[in-house]
Amino acid sequence: MKIGFIGLGNMGAPMSRNLAKAGHDVFGFDITPSLISGVTQAKKLSEASRNMDVVITMLPDGNILKQVYQDIVPLGSEKSIFIDCSTVDVESAVEAANMAKKHEIKPIDSPVSGGVVGAEAGTLTFMAGGDNESFNTVKPLFETMGQKAVLCGDNGSGQAAKICNNMILGISMIGVCEAFALADELNLDRQKMFDVVSTSSGHCWSLNTYCPAPGIGPVSPSDNAYKPGFASDLMLKDLTLAQEAAKSKDVFTPLGEHAQKLYSNFVKTGGSGKDFSAILNFLKTNNFDKS
Repeated sequence: MKIGFIGLGNMGAPMSRNLAKAGHDVFGFDITPSLISGVTQAKKLSEASRNMDVVITMLPDGNILKQVYQDIVPLGSEKSIFIDCSTVDVESAVEAANMAKKHEIKPIDSPVSGGVVGAEAGTLTFMAGGDNESFNTVKPLFETMGQKAVLCGDNGSGQAAKICNNMILGISMIGVCEAFALADELNLDRQKMFDVVSTSSGHCWSLNTYCPAPGIGPVSPSDNAYKPGFASDLMLKDLTLAQEAAKSKDVFTPLGEHAQKLYSNFVKTGGSGKDFSAILNFLKTNNFDKS
């Protein structure tokens, strides 16, 4: 396939590289030019969107997504499929999809889970919103970049699944970190706690796969000075999107709301640029608003 890839940051770069490695003709564009093995560097946005079979976007927020779609959808064809892998609010995803549909382009919103590690390894999970025919057409691309792709429903459903998933993730990471903080004060060895909890009712991905305590469990960002696999800033973004969605639908999510407040405090007091699991040290300092 001839693929345009717009947004070559920490996630987009390895995703586009994996597509090129699989034999696709990939044309990549970013406002900050970068050389990616196998990917043809597009000098203009149009060079990564005109006459493409598929255009994939990985962008920071909903406003930028809509701005980019205003520029690129007129360049697509009736055979084009536009996949947005950004994590944005549901309303922006639907609005971008509608822009594409007006030009008879098939849109899919498909945010991802798995972070930079998953993007590099090609083990991402894709949560897609769109029509079944378009999803099946591009499913081989999802399988190249990831290990699982789920069609969640109509346009916007992928974003809905992503913010619900990451609300759970943020809450569970805080719970694991609180448990380690308490275990430390009770003089419980961290490894012993992991050995028990990882095979008991408290086991979860945040503990078993992505343990926030250095030297415990599989290798994770905590073993690399909390260099981001998934940055705390991005977790705050996703928790904020979840709270905006909850408020718009009048859904009571007290744990999600509290998690959003904790990550907001963490980011403001030194957590920015660190992995979201680094909130363990933030909780242990006791230097936060307990209201």
